[in-house]
Amino acid sequence: MADQVQASHILLMYAGSMRSSASRSQDDAKTQIADIEAKLKAGESFADLAKAHSDCPSSAQGGDLGKFGRGQMVGAFEEAAFGLPVGGTSGVVETPFGYHIIQRTA
Repeated sequence: MADQVQASHILLMYAGSMRSSASRSQDDAKTQIADIEAKLKAGESFADLAKAHSDCPSSAQGGDLGKFGRGQMVGAFEEAAFGLPVGGTSGVVETPFGYHIIQRTA
């Protein structure tokens, strides 16, 4: 079992999510993240979609969060990231910060 992984993510926050400055509703965020997930499945670039849509500052790097170990991310995010094979992309993962799509890069 890996002690560390490297991953990128796309985050859509909504009004009321943790540390959010977003004004979109939770329903709007859910709809938008589903649209992004469909674009990924259709072959669009994860990094390009992160740059265009993610609310995380990591969007400037195509969503790259760098390497992190267990206990550094919230539970659902960590479980998804560590559960992916290298190169794998998650479905939509909900955390207190909003909706994520995660891609494990190492």
